Order: sequence, then C-alpha cells, then structure tokens
Amino acid sequence: MFKTISDPSDCEVRPVIRFLNTKNVKPAEIHPQLVEIYGENVMIDGMVRKWVQQFNNGRTNVHDEARSGRPSVVNDGLVPKVNEKIRENSQFTIRMLCDKFPQISKTVLHENVTNRLNYRKLCSRWVPKMLTDVHKTKGLGSALTFLTRYSEDGNEFLNKIVTGGETWVYHVTPESKQ
Repeated sequence: MFKTISDPSDCEVRPVIRFLNTKNVKPAEIHPQLVEIYGENVMIDGMVRKWVQQFNNGRTNVHDEARSGRPSVVNDGLVPKVNEKIRENSQFTIRMLCDKFPQISKTVLHENVTNRLNYRKLCSRWVPKMLTDVHKTKGLGSALTFLTRYSEDGNEFLNKIVTGGETWVYHVTPESKQ
C-alpha cells in the first residue's frame, strides 16, 4: 500500500484534493484516501469538503490567500539594531530594550532576543548561546599559552594561577539580639 507521511501540511494535501476532485471523486471518498496516504493527522473531512467546494466554484490556487491583519514591526533591518544595543550593554533588560524600541512589544522583543538572536541570560548578562569563531580562536590561544607555560614551569606555574568568578560574596556574621 502507501507509506504514511507524518504531520502533512495543508499545502501538501490541497493539490491532491484538487486532483481527485478533477477526476470526479466525491469528497466523502477523498478524505479516506487522504487518511490512508497521510495518516490520521491529515485535515478533517469538513475542510476537505470546503476545499472541494472552492475548487468547484472556480478556485485554482491551492495556497492560502493573503489576509489582512497587523503587519509585523520586526523586519530584517530592525534585528541588527537590537543586536547592536545588546552588544553595547550586555546587562540590559527587556524593559530597557522596550524603551529603545517602543514600536515592539516586550514579548516580541524577548522572543527575538532568545530565538532569533540566540542570546540567553547568564548571571544578569545576556550572552550568545553559541561561541563564534573569534571566541573559539581566543579560547584555543589561551589554552595553548597555558600549556606552553606549564611545560616550561611545571607545577610552579599552576601554583601561581588564581581563579574566581565575577560574583562577590560577603561573609557577614549577624549579631544575635539575645
């Protein structure tokens, strides 16, 4: 028989509906054939009937028509500007970005920062999720420098290394009120 296709989009199914309709196959017979080919996730029987009716009324296009609605304010020119503001201050907040770009909502800004620009919040800073080639090259250069110094000085070099984070921790012993 047929191999089923998982999660078909409506755009993939509509040409088949149009073809079967031109062969005078009834909508009640088209839907079971679509289920056999595409599996249970295919469009429902009512939608098949709707498309058959539209094709019978003279429609030839299988793609969705343009709809009216609010156009997106985020375009390809705005995304680099948002990225530039992030690089100017990596400790920005989404609210600060909203002040810089009032035409974009907070939700849309957050979605673009996390999904489109691939930043994530780390210790109150926004950092790229993936290292760039420059970051990888700098890391490799530092590692080679450390290995060279270790091969020359041995454990004496390791004793001179001090590590730490960017977070300050204060040790406070509160006095008891008793």
